[in-house]
Amino acid sequence: MTRPTRAEGPPTNSTVTDLMRRNLLDVFNEPDPERRSAAISQTYSEDVVWHEPDRVNHGREALAKRATELRAQTPDWVFEPDGPVSVNDDLGHLGFQYGLAGQPPLVSGMDIAHCKDGVIVELYTLVTEVRG
Repeated sequence: MTRPTRAEGPPTNSTVTDLMRRNLLDVFNEPDPERRSAAISQTYSEDVVWHEPDRVNHGREALAKRATELRAQTPDWVFEPDGPVSVNDDLGHLGFQYGLAGQPPLVSGMDIAHCKDGVIVELYTLVTEVRG
């Protein structure tokens, strides 16, 4: 006998894992603006708060604008996951590396997200190392 699934409530590990990977790869690693926009609407709450080391972005629009700025600053750079997603209840953690494709990464860091009802509601990005 299978257990019924709940539409709301705490996210499952697979949901949080999927959200963390989509955040990194489908949003911040996506060069196509239309695909990135679609991923943003599926990944974050309307009122998401994204904490960067030097600023705080409020809402999907601000997150989308900032993601576009980052892509424009480093158009040939790519994000790579650095290890597996770690999950604890409704929190997800994913390390990342960032730099030119096929070259040693120039930036390392991590994203930590609070997930609720199948979307990220709050995101923290920490930069742990900058090389070169």
